[in-house]
Amino acid sequence: MKRLVVAGAVWLAACGLPGDGFAQNYPNRTVRIVVPFAPGGGVDVLARLVGTKLSELTRQPVVVDHRPGAGGNLGADVVAKSPPDGYTILLAVSGLAVSPSLYRTLPFDPVRDLVPVTEVVASTLLLVVTPKLPVTSVQELIALAKSKPGTLNYGSSGLGSPPHLSMEIFKSSAGVDLVHVPFRGDAPINAALIAGNIELAFVPQLTGLPLIQSGQLRALGSTGLKRAAALPDVPTMAEAGVRGLETSSWNGMFVPAGTPPEIVAAIQREVGRVLATEVGERIRAIGNEPIGSTPEEFAVKFKADVARFAKAVEDAKIPKLD
Repeated sequence: MKRLVVAGAVWLAACGLPGDGFAQNYPNRTVRIVVPFAPGGGVDVLARLVGTKLSELTRQPVVVDHRPGAGGNLGADVVAKSPPDGYTILLAVSGLAVSPSLYRTLPFDPVRDLVPVTEVVASTLLLVVTPKLPVTSVQELIALAKSKPGTLNYGSSGLGSPPHLSMEIFKSSAGVDLVHVPFRGDAPINAALIAGNIELAFVPQLTGLPLIQSGQLRALGSTGLKRAAALPDVPTMAEAGVRGLETSSWNGMFVPAGTPPEIVAAIQREVGRVLATEVGERIRAIGNEPIGSTPEEFAVKFKADVARFAKAVEDAKIPKLD
């Protein structure tokens, strides 16, 4: 476990809600944001971006608590079992919606034990390769993989994570045999790609873009519905001839079930206020889209994604994980 203390705190507006005694006293101590992946990855970067701005608006400390493992499920379980008082918040990726259909058993129920607060950002994944691999397009990669079945290694941020599921869909759609190497976050994946210890991966644009721009990684495609503005020469996976990956990923906040609705609403309002500042512009500059949806809107999206990913897992014939 690694913790990063961001000076300042969260949700000042919640403290000033007239006529609401419970919310008026919130927060009055440290708020913990659980990042279920290793430091240095996309979720960590976003947590610190949001936390830094929140620290300018408030007076209580925020602790970014890294709990990597089990494709993000370890950190999610920590939050699900925490007191429902608004002081422990999960910053998750869309892989949380995959877990119910991918694992035989989980120590928590993502739908029942967690309450969606807000979709913080929508993002795309980039299919990247180590520059040491002699391919410059998706079709060249597919041809190489077919000529050497079972020899190319791909990294992901854990079983059931969006990069893992995306690569499994890619394997099924392209008819290639690749070897999965799980990591505990984006940062070690990128390091392994740069060193040539693995050949390819789907990585978040948030952390992949600087490495692509510096020539340390080579981008072949994106999972977006359209090309990323920051990478106009990189085709979508659909344009490259691979179907089933025309979607965006998300980072969203959750709290334990039973958290008072007024606290859930207060958290969402303050995150929306942060995204309306220069933080939102920084997020756009790296190719992601700030959202700040309401708890109700995010709940609808989350449940729809649980159903959508269940179909994707079934269609890709991904076996259940223990």
